[in-house]
Amino acid sequence: MTRKARTTKPRQRLSAGKRSDTALLIIDVINDLDFPGGEKVLPWALRMVERLGPFAARMRRAGVPIIYVNDNFGYWRSNFRDTYAHCTRQGSRGRNIARALKPEPDDYFILKPKHSAFFATSLVPLLEHLGTRKLILAGLATNLCIFFSAHDAHMHEYQLTVLSDCCAAESDDDHDLALSQLQRFLHVRVCRSDEVRLGAKRRRVSAKRSRATKHAPRKKAAPSAS
Repeated sequence: MTRKARTTKPRQRLSAGKRSDTALLIIDVINDLDFPGGEKVLPWALRMVERLGPFAARMRRAGVPIIYVNDNFGYWRSNFRDTYAHCTRQGSRGRNIARALKPEPDDYFILKPKHSAFFATSLVPLLEHLGTRKLILAGLATNLCIFFSAHDAHMHEYQLTVLSDCCAAESDDDHDLALSQLQRFLHVRVCRSDEVRLGAKRRRVSAKRSRATKHAPRKKAAPSAS
């Protein structure tokens, strides 16, 4: 063994990921917006960043996996670094959005060839690995990739929430119509990011049990369930 080989530090491995019943899917935000109508999406996407950035940070602190599912722009030999470099290049319309929402090292990143996050991707095996059955959807565009992804998630019987203030489309009409269709036909929960509460029910149940134990007479206390 050479001296160089002895002194080289092993590459740090990222976490394999803790199991979680909930995951946040962030769809197509690493995007150059170089498509017809992209100039119309831009102002809405910039507003979306103001909500989605802090929400994603809150989910990370809560231990919720963040999964970026992104278009491969037709480049079949690309990877995340290539995609990010392409979308943040000088002159890219979506540069500021991609830079503001850059994934953290422990986030997941999946490239997709079509609109849906599920079509011809490894998303389902990843969700099975994480033990996830509840999905929160955010990203671009509400009436296209969010809409198609939500339909496929429904077919896979995931429980769905779409964040109305963390998605964007070319217009309010496109955005609102897509959300109303998801609510009406798929019974998707549509809400703002500040309305999402994680573990609230569990905490309330724990508090009730604690109060019941505190005030129950010792002689008549029921045996705990196994």
